[in-house]
Amino acid sequence: MKRIVLGVGGGIAAYKACEVLRGLTESGHDVRVVPTDAALKFVGAATFEALSGHPVDTGVFTAVHEVQHVRIGQEADLVVVVPATADLLARAAHGLADDLLTGTLLTARCPVAFFPAMHTEMWEHPATRDNVATLRSHGAVVAEPAAGRLTGVDSGKGRLADPREIVDVARLLLARGDALPRDLEGRHVVVSAGGTREPLDPVRHLGNRSSGKQGYALARVAAQRGARVTLVSAHTDALPEPAGVDLVHVSTAAQLGEAVDTAAAGADVVVMAAAVADFRPAGTSGHKIKKSDDDPDPAVELERNRDVLAGLVARRTPGQIIVGFAAETGDAEGSVLDHARAKLARKGCDLLVVNAVGEGGAFDADDNTGWLLASDGAEDRIPLGAKSELAATVWDAATRLLGGAPVR
Repeated sequence: MKRIVLGVGGGIAAYKACEVLRGLTESGHDVRVVPTDAALKFVGAATFEALSGHPVDTGVFTAVHEVQHVRIGQEADLVVVVPATADLLARAAHGLADDLLTGTLLTARCPVAFFPAMHTEMWEHPATRDNVATLRSHGAVVAEPAAGRLTGVDSGKGRLADPREIVDVARLLLARGDALPRDLEGRHVVVSAGGTREPLDPVRHLGNRSSGKQGYALARVAAQRGARVTLVSAHTDALPEPAGVDLVHVSTAAQLGEAVDTAAAGADVVVMAAAVADFRPAGTSGHKIKKSDDDPDPAVELERNRDVLAGLVARRTPGQIIVGFAAETGDAEGSVLDHARAKLARKGCDLLVVNAVGEGGAFDADDNTGWLLASDGAEDRIPLGAKSELAATVWDAATRLLGGAPVR
């Protein structure tokens, strides 16, 4: 069990901190909430105390004998600030310590992550951008905010990231034990996610079990490591949109291939995490196919879809890194790794992530495991962990392969 400090800033998004708190405690962690005085104008102390099981204080003159403004930060394994307002980012960047939260931020020697929420004009103001840069230079994670509906009728960048995404990033930081590097700044990466659907008639389709969770984790981690991310997504409506990414929705394998090809032109890294259908019906009925006693077992003729990954490799830009995914099962012809090695050689990509289907770590699960194979023959076992941890492993490997200036 890890000790987490959940700092809460004084913005309207403070109510979402309750969802983050619930997610962190349900993950088995001990969470202490440290709000600002302004935060308690949005959410009462009793709510945080009931959900965390700890008393809530805001000032440095409560429980003075325990020297809380020092002890809380010293004992923490992670500090997460939700929401991080423009004012709170400014105070943290300049080392102010005029309340319990900012004092805790100065004494913490663990990973610290800020999740901003504010109006677009405030997020884009040069003062805020300077404060974000300062905090990042000090080793803190300052996540990219989402775009969407803000307070009132306004919309734009500055919306708090989805609480599920915040919990996921927190789990990753705890697993790594340090902050996420900003080693993808200046890079453009493309990630595909989800599962394509090939229509049979207006009602039915051929599909697969991919939820898109792994692809979304890859996009989320890349964005927090500084990349410009294009996420090509097929049928992932149940997932929260990752903050700080450009999202392109598609349905069929043909649409996904076209979108990935377009986005990949000039990209530094392309990660094909989507489950792309190998086959599609040779013809699509314009009306629902009815049951018929005269034809109780109708046949569906299939034709092969284009191999998107092989096409990317064939048309790659010099210096571009291409990562494939393979969901494999062993059979009489060979093991999971045997099939994966053959696929890596056949496709020609730089890295291949291999999932053994049936081990409970691939489709529609929150955790994942497998192997990471490289074109130079290296093979690394990926232990079971959150899909964001696997995503971080992939980006660690991809950044090692990237050299020189970004692809243009």
